[in-house]
Amino acid sequence: MTTATATPPTATAEAILLTTVTDGIATLTLNRPKQYNALSGAMLDALQTALEGIEKDSAVRVVVIAGNGPAFCAGHDLKEMRAHPEKRFQDDLFAKCSKFMLTLLRIPQPVIARVHGIATAAGCQLVGACDLAVVSDNAKFAVSGINVGLFCSTPSVSLARNVSRKRAMEMLVTGDFIDAATAKDFGLVNRVVPLDKLDAEVKNLAQSIIAKSPLAISMGKQLFYRQIEMGVEDAYKLAAETMACNMMAEDAAEGIDAFIAKRHPVWKGR
Repeated sequence: MTTATATPPTATAEAILLTTVTDGIATLTLNRPKQYNALSGAMLDALQTALEGIEKDSAVRVVVIAGNGPAFCAGHDLKEMRAHPEKRFQDDLFAKCSKFMLTLLRIPQPVIARVHGIATAAGCQLVGACDLAVVSDNAKFAVSGINVGLFCSTPSVSLARNVSRKRAMEMLVTGDFIDAATAKDFGLVNRVVPLDKLDAEVKNLAQSIIAKSPLAISMGKQLFYRQIEMGVEDAYKLAAETMACNMMAEDAAEGIDAFIAKRHPVWKGR
C-alpha cells in the first residue's frame, strides 16, 4: 500500500475517506475533491471511526491527514447545513466535529496535517487541531465564515491555540486568506515546501518521530496538551510527575544505556 502523492489519485464515489498504512504511518485522505473535501456529517463519522481504530493500533506510530484533489479542506459542507436548518441537526454536526478534533489531541500518535491548496474555516481548524503541519507553498488558510455571516466560533478554538490573539482575531473578523509563508510565521504550520516535495517532507518528519520511543511520544503528547491549559504551578507538578513516571519505563532505561554505550536504542513500544 502507498501513501498519498503530491497529485492524489482520482476519487471514487464510494469512498469519502481513503486509508493506507505503510511503515507505521497511517494516512487518512479526505476524498470529496469536487466539494473541496468539505467536512460533511458522513466525513466526520468516517474520520472518527478511523481514528478510534488507529488509537488502539500500536503498529501505527504517526497519522497523516491529507486531502484529495485541488484542496486540503474547505470546511463544513454549507449545502448540507442549509438543507437541514433545524437546530437539532446543527447541534449534532458541531458535536461530531468537536469530538473529532478532540480525538486528534487524545490519540497517542502524533498527527501531521499534509496541506496543499486551501484550508478554510473548519479546514483551517483541522490544521490547528493536528499536532504538526507540513504544507506546500501553494497552500492558503482562512477562517472565512464571516464572509457568509458566520463567525468561525469552533475554528477559533484551535486557531487561538496556535497563533497570537491579535492575529487570530484579525483572521476571524476579516475572513482574509494568509499564504503558507505567513501561516508559518504565525505559528499555524511547521514547514513549507514546494508541492513536489510535500510527500517527501511529510515522510521525513514522520520517520523522525518513528525513530523515537513510542512510549515517550505518547506520554509527552498527553502531557503537552494537559499542561498548556493549566496554571504554571500545576503545569510543573504534572510535568514533574510525568517525567518521574517516564524514568520508570523500560524505554528510558534503554535509551540512556544506549546513549552511554554509543549504540542505537531498541524501543519496547507503548
